[in-house]
Amino acid sequence: MNTDILMAPIIIFMIVVAPIWLILHYRSKRQVSQGLTEEEFSQLNELIAKADKMSHRIDTLEAILDNEAPQWRNRHD
Repeated sequence: MNTDILMAPIIIFMIVVAPIWLILHYRSKRQVSQGLTEEEFSQLNELIAKADKMSHRIDTLEAILDNEAPQWRNRHD
């Protein structure tokens, strides 16, 4: 009786969920192995440029804080 209760979900999983899961898994593996598209490469370069700009801004803000409030790094609020 207990095995009958478990068999139905297992059968449904094997017939419906497992094939979809495998298809999506191998499709994503294939996309990863193909590398970046032109659009993705362009977006990556834009993000790198933004990160560099943000890093420069943070360095500038830290330099300003170092001059105006030298103890700001030691605060643990």
